[in-house]
Amino acid sequence: MKDLRFLELFNKTVHALESLCRNSLSEVDLSLGQPMILIWLNVNDKITQKELADKCGIDKTTLSRILDNMEKQGLVKRLPSEESRRSWAIHITKKGSQKAEETIECYFGIEKKLFQNFTQAEEEVFFSLFMKMYQNSLDPQKALQEEDTMNLKNFIKGKSFDAYRYFGAHKNNNGIIFRVYAPNALKISLIGQCNDWKEEEMLKDKKTGVFSLISEKASIGQMYKYIVYTMDGQAVYHNDPYGFEMELSPGCASYIVDLDHYQFADDNWMQTRSRCFDEPVNIYEMHMGSWKTKKNCENSWYSYSEIADELIAYVKEYGYSHIEIMPLNEHPVDCSWGYQSTGFYSPTSRYGTANQLKELIDKCHQADIGVIIDFVPVHFAVDSYALARFDGTALYESQYEDIEKSEWGSYYFDYSKGSVCSFLQSAANYWLKEYHFDGIRMDAISNIIYWNGNRKRGKNVCAIQFIQNMNDGLHILHPDIMLIAEDSTAYTGVTAPVKENGLGFDYKWDMGWMNDTLEYFKIPPQNRPEHYGKLTFSMAYFYDERFMLPFSHDEVVHGKATIIQKMWGQYEDKFSQCRALYAYMYAHPGKKLNFMGNELAQFREWDEKREQDWEILQHPMHQSFHKYMRDLNILYLTKPAMFEDEYDRSSYQWLEVNAPKESIYIFERGKAKNKIVAAFNFSDSDYEKFSIKVKDSMKIKELINSDYEIYGGKTPVKSNVIKATDEQGIYTIKINIPAFTGIIYEVVAN
Repeated sequence: MKDLRFLELFNKTVHALESLCRNSLSEVDLSLGQPMILIWLNVNDKITQKELADKCGIDKTTLSRILDNMEKQGLVKRLPSEESRRSWAIHITKKGSQKAEETIECYFGIEKKLFQNFTQAEEEVFFSLFMKMYQNSLDPQKALQEEDTMNLKNFIKGKSFDAYRYFGAHKNNNGIIFRVYAPNALKISLIGQCNDWKEEEMLKDKKTGVFSLISEKASIGQMYKYIVYTMDGQAVYHNDPYGFEMELSPGCASYIVDLDHYQFADDNWMQTRSRCFDEPVNIYEMHMGSWKTKKNCENSWYSYSEIADELIAYVKEYGYSHIEIMPLNEHPVDCSWGYQSTGFYSPTSRYGTANQLKELIDKCHQADIGVIIDFVPVHFAVDSYALARFDGTALYESQYEDIEKSEWGSYYFDYSKGSVCSFLQSAANYWLKEYHFDGIRMDAISNIIYWNGNRKRGKNVCAIQFIQNMNDGLHILHPDIMLIAEDSTAYTGVTAPVKENGLGFDYKWDMGWMNDTLEYFKIPPQNRPEHYGKLTFSMAYFYDERFMLPFSHDEVVHGKATIIQKMWGQYEDKFSQCRALYAYMYAHPGKKLNFMGNELAQFREWDEKREQDWEILQHPMHQSFHKYMRDLNILYLTKPAMFEDEYDRSSYQWLEVNAPKESIYIFERGKAKNKIVAAFNFSDSDYEKFSIKVKDSMKIKELINSDYEIYGGKTPVKSNVIKATDEQGIYTIKINIPAFTGIIYEVVAN
């Protein structure tokens, strides 16, 4: 991974200098503006004041104030220009030139501390690149363009994490430069608004397989496509694989986008976020197009900007720490929900522009809400205008028919190709870096671990190596982001570090817990004693991985019934059991995820074409359930015993795990002064003075009871303290626990 650290350090240096240049010259603070002006003048002596103002992107008045200060220090001189007596030429003095050199050396010296593990040769290359950038008037793109061969070698080897900064459409000094990788194409033409949709043939570098073209007429916001001419005589229209926005389906043109246009204001969040191992993670999973929709409109979708304030206010009020958004990459059909992509770098235009998505995430961060995106590194859509047979050959997919197609009819990626690995890991990095997402949930990891997701076909070694390299690289680049695996297999080490031969994820969805739990609640109460172990089994393996407990969109579609509907019994029984179920979920160790609509106790299955059934909150039972979920969420966020040390075995203890006849389960969580006791009765019988054996003369106090009247139950709200009694040296606590009820107690100090 040294290549990755090396490239990231150089990029960090470039971006730091760009930031210093951009930010300092837009400030009136004179001392901040001087360093960059000095460095520019040291390689562009006798530049006019107007040229310098244009170069810096600064107004003449502010520049004049900075130059006044620099002239007083003897760093520059202003003399009438030789070309025109009406303009000033700026000359750097010997003292100024020396100061410029010191600035470079000082900055380089600071950065040098960061790469102590580099070899001498790597340091020389780094410094060479740094000085080349400096000699090119601090134009980092020009400096990096001279090193394209080095980057392309990494790309072909599968080591690139920033391929999107090279491929795609980008601004340069001469207009817009287009680059696309298609080594087996005969020729490629660019068509778009910049050339009235008339073909312009791109230049092919036969050594690298890269086609490129610089258009002086192209500009930000314009649409374009590629016509790829294959060796077998076909001409196929394609969108840009690295396009940063796309036309709304059924259109397929890409848009030219300025990735650096939006300026985030979330520094405080970005500096303090973490992977949340010892913090609460309560995720609200949502589909952007069906949370809420516009009424009586041809296009019912809210834009990223329009939905932001209402969504954030709702998530904050109802106690969620993060939002997870189902795939936002461009996709041709709504019913794929984004899981079959045609634009891996294009946020879907259904909901607006790239900048509007950045605004949504920015606002979430300013409200202390994290944002996770679903990412699909397994397969892609078969549409001819996208990645499928992009250069006339199987460039992204496998050439072998038996492993080419997925169970969904899409194409599997071929991880034996370095260019594919670079494409995918650069895409993951793109969403994290350019959009400030706080984590990535990766879909269908079982199909990466095993060929076609089938254990009998054996491990896909290339795919496993890819996911290890990508996860390791993403953690080097972004040490504070969460990588989450949706994996239904029993493969070990999914959340183990790559250096220990793990896959390098931070969390894994606990699909076993989800399936066992939901199956249990479908069973009639009289039969539950026979299935008592379904709710104890999860703790037998919980510490093998860092698990997340998911009730996701997959559990409320395709005839599976919603969470409330899965519960055994009639209307009121379903509500009481569902409240108890959620008490169990939130008391159980592991991070939490719930799909939108679950918190409403929605009976209708999710449909991407309809908004959630908000009107059901007019009914008392749904309204009470909604309030219960809010209170439970907030309790989870505020009680350390419910999330701290949850992956430490010593923080969990069964107090009652042998009561199948009563269908009662009781456990204790936490350490030292932060402890809770959670008790559950999943039978249809009430139990009074049920006895719990404890270690000492502890006291417990109710925090929440799923049977409270305010939540639609029958128990009055109370907060009395229950004290353990000593019965011949054995301490016991006696509790009353109604049918279908979960109670969470706080252990209070004696």
